[in-house]
Amino acid sequence: MAEFPQPSSPAGAIARRLLPPPALCGFLLLLALVFSVSYAVGSAAGPVAPGIHGTGNAGNGGGGGDGGSGSDMEDMQGMTDGSGH
Repeated sequence: MAEFPQPSSPAGAIARRLLPPPALCGFLLLLALVFSVSYAVGSAAGPVAPGIHGTGNAGNGGGGGDGGSGSDMEDMQGMTDGSGH
């Protein structure tokens, strides 16, 4: 069997060395697709618990969140810290 020498193009060889492997490109494309689909589904579903607000909502007066009434230990009635006070 005779082997024929293939002409090597320096531009093609350099481009092939600089590009990542096709499997990596496919994986990254699939990863981006999965994240974009999950973001779209999450946006369509809306918030998980619409009535819950962050701790920055001071002055709500409710039971949840930071009501601005001091430390959390002061708010727990009937709880002791073991020091007898």
